Amino acid sequence: MKSVQTRMVWSYLLLIVLVVGVLGGVFAALMWNYYYGSAQSSVKQRAESALNLHARSLSSLTVQDQADYMLQYMVEGGTRLQLLDSTGRVRIDSDGFAPDIRYETADVRAAIAGATGSWRGVDPYFGERVMSVTIPLWNETRVVSMLRYSASLAQVDAMVSLLIRMAAAVGIGVVLLFLGLSLFLAQRIVRPIRELTRAARYMAGGDWTKRALQKSDDEIGQLAETFNTLAMELSKREKLKNDFISSISHELRTPLTSIKGWSETLKESKPGEDDEEVKLGLSIIGKETERLTGLVEDLLDFSKLSARAMELSTEVLDFNGPVRETVSQLTVREEQTKVRLLAAYGKGPIVVRGDANRLKQVMINLIDNAFKFTPAGGTIRVATSSEKDEAMLTVSDTGCGIGEEHLPHVTEKFYKAITGQGGSGLGLAICKEIIELHGGRLTVDSERGAGTIVTVRVPLMHEA
Repeated sequence: MKSVQTRMVWSYLLLIVLVVGVLGGVFAALMWNYYYGSAQSSVKQRAESALNLHARSLSSLTVQDQADYMLQYMVEGGTRLQLLDSTGRVRIDSDGFAPDIRYETADVRAAIAGATGSWRGVDPYFGERVMSVTIPLWNETRVVSMLRYSASLAQVDAMVSLLIRMAAAVGIGVVLLFLGLSLFLAQRIVRPIRELTRAARYMAGGDWTKRALQKSDDEIGQLAETFNTLAMELSKREKLKNDFISSISHELRTPLTSIKGWSETLKESKPGEDDEEVKLGLSIIGKETERLTGLVEDLLDFSKLSARAMELSTEVLDFNGPVRETVSQLTVREEQTKVRLLAAYGKGPIVVRGDANRLKQVMINLIDNAFKFTPAGGTIRVATSSEKDEAMLTVSDTGCGIGEEHLPHVTEKFYKAITGQGGSGLGLAICKEIIELHGGRLTVDSERGAGTIVTVRVPLMHEA
């Protein structure tokens, strides 16, 4: 599997090689055309200038006389001048020799046809690269001879070769430079990703303390920050889960221990010996069974809510109805706790669509929490009302209240503001989920030492 760094480096390298190759090719083509075009223009210009100057004199002479005239008046340094007959055979050159040479190059063929021709290549007889221009000499209607100017391209070839080598060296240097830069940039981009991968592996192994290094404010830095936030949340949830397991184990063990102990006591007791003890044992078993039932119900409700499997049996009802039933059911706790439970109901029917049993479950949980955290002599107030488009229930107490640091988390799953207090830590989370399934809201306002106010809002049904 190729790494991200390798793919990035190859991509950058391919791009820069392509760019350098195209630019180098364009530069080489421009240099090639410039130098060889200049050489061709120079030779052609010299040939045309000589023709314009000597054409009239040459046209009236024989080929032999043209050779003498050429040696006397037309020989110049820097170029080789040759006089060819109409078939391309050399009659004489600028050195005064008449070698047995017959040219068939493109420039000579063009001149034989009556046009000025040019050619670049290796001279077939002198073995050097030349630029040649051949001009026909006319005698009225036919070509009687030709002047062939040729110049060596050794210096031009050397210069073009030097420039191309320099361009190639610069191109290779640019490619190597960009290769180094791409390695550096890829390493900078990949390093934080590797840090994230390393931290994720530690977390996958169960170590929730590892964090990704955050060294930049770019997208990678934001990803690292998000990862660290996720790790913190997962660590916190892991702790809450462990606390929940520990707490629920204790909560289940306590009533089971009581039930087991009293059941064994009752089993060993003889009929008619102590009816009061039997009644006490049965009462304790009944209460502990109710506690177990409540814990199991919380766990089942939590499981349904987590799986989005909870269904409501909704009906049109008066919101005051479930509240009255709940208050009546829990009034008996006043005598045990020495806490007063007061209720005030809104005028007229407050019509909502909801599940009466689930709404009672929410109200029982809220009032039960108020009893738990309100000391003897305190007061719990339950009130219903309608406000705009919402039915509203408030449960307020004069208990110990909730600290500011705990208040934002009390409706989270498994969270317990007081770890030593009994319960599963799921009650308020389940209440919030049930109310949200009704399309409503549950909010908690509290201050340490000043009590707590829980407000439930459910949409009204005006058409009913």
